[in-house]
Amino acid sequence: MSKPFSAADARPDIASIKTGTALRRWYWRKTDLVEHARSLGLKTGGGKFEILDRIAHFLDTGEAPREAAQKPKSRFDWHSAELTPQTEITDSYRNTQNVRRFFKAQVGDAFKFNIEFMAWMKANTGRTLADAVVEYHAMRAREAAPGFQSKIADHNQFNQYTRDFLAANPDLGLKDVRRVWALKIQQPSDTGRHTYDPADLEL
Repeated sequence: MSKPFSAADARPDIASIKTGTALRRWYWRKTDLVEHARSLGLKTGGGKFEILDRIAHFLDTGEAPREAAQKPKSRFDWHSAELTPQTEITDSYRNTQNVRRFFKAQVGDAFKFNIEFMAWMKANTGRTLADAVVEYHAMRAREAAPGFQSKIADHNQFNQYTRDFLAANPDLGLKDVRRVWALKIQQPSDTGRHTYDPADLEL
């Protein structure tokens, strides 16, 4: 259950935090982390949690983490190369208009990239575009099944919180979610994640 909230628990200014552990206890928007990383002379590229890890490492060690650039080995050009069902997915894969045209030709004009499909493409180097077409149809079949819920990206805590909040409180609405969430993220979390708890309604 959530601990009672007190003024002593109020989220500190990010610039006052001295350790990675303390930093991870709080909810930060990406813009907060980018601005702080820049003030520390750290790189600001990448996803929200990449930047968080970068700052936490710096706070704990006084050094910027070593981040070896991983350049794609393949030179296959996904922007302009001719694509066929036999084309292998390479480590240089990109969701380009060229790829979009290929899939529309294969599965119809209703094709669209979504988070799950894009993640599958990135994770399946060596498979073919024919395999990708099969997987796309399988995903669409799962989406059509009763009770289907799309997967929420791990970094998107608010969307997951919203889903869990409304599932537990069907008589409440998005306005209530936003009100409680605004209070929730002002509190620390032992796990570094802010997830729905029934006690949140008492905030």
